[in-house]
Amino acid sequence: MSTRPDPAPLLIACALGIEHLALRSGDRGGADGPVTVLRTGMGPKAAERSVTRVLAGPGLHDAAVLATGFCAGLAPGMHPGDLVVAEETRDPRGTTPCVGTELLVKELARALPGRTVHTGPLTGSDHVVRGHERAALLATGAIAVDMESAATLHSAVRTGARPVAAVRVVVDAPEHELVRIGTVRGGISAFRVLRAVLPAFYEWHRSLLLPRR
Repeated sequence: MSTRPDPAPLLIACALGIEHLALRSGDRGGADGPVTVLRTGMGPKAAERSVTRVLAGPGLHDAAVLATGFCAGLAPGMHPGDLVVAEETRDPRGTTPCVGTELLVKELARALPGRTVHTGPLTGSDHVVRGHERAALLATGAIAVDMESAATLHSAVRTGARPVAAVRVVVDAPEHELVRIGTVRGGISAFRVLRAVLPAFYEWHRSLLLPRR
């Protein structure tokens, strides 16, 4: 009698305490397989260290990895609370393609009806981007920027072949710049959206576990 192999785990990585709180207080039911929510700390170096260390452990060596949290929108017309599903992440080391973008868009629309979902390249930065830097990054084709997603996904695929994705919630945009996350309406809106994304992440993970024909 054959035994079914254990499903591959899911690692969800975020940087900030407020992001971790939103994810931990969201809907944790419905996952197929073990789920770990990792707070990496802020910045690309912290993300790289944390993700590399965790994936080296025996429990997560084959985990699918999804980077999430807040981001800055780059395109005019983006608003706090909008969602960004990366088609790829970029940083000075290169580009990391994402898996299952279309499925994530569909499931996020189901989990958060009425919320705008943007797709495109998500670029990395080692600092908070403001003002004219937004326009320069938009000119490269990127639609949003954050400090950890590119480093997280680069580190994940460097340690072994695995599915990776990135979903971010816009916390500020060209017409809605914030000074501090969580102290104004845009930050609160983004926090509420981040609390509601887990069911979409679980469906993405579940699709990876289905047998391929």
